[in-house]
Amino acid sequence: MKILVAIAFIAILGSLATALVYMMRGGTPQADGSPRPKGNMAKALAFRVGFSILLFICVLIAWKMGWIQPSGIPAGA
Repeated sequence: MKILVAIAFIAILGSLATALVYMMRGGTPQADGSPRPKGNMAKALAFRVGFSILLFICVLIAWKMGWIQPSGIPAGA
């Protein structure tokens, strides 16, 4: 489960970095002079949001099924 969460977190950060690249290159044309396609940054951010929600739901299901246990600060500490 820890590996799955780590992979999902890396995918979320990768999508965020991809959106940053699209944002930074937004107004410049491609090497052949044609304009860049629009909407790439929005798609990358939508993927990130959707994947974050999916990861959160998977963690909640794993907690309800007993596969993972909370190990926060003990009460009264």
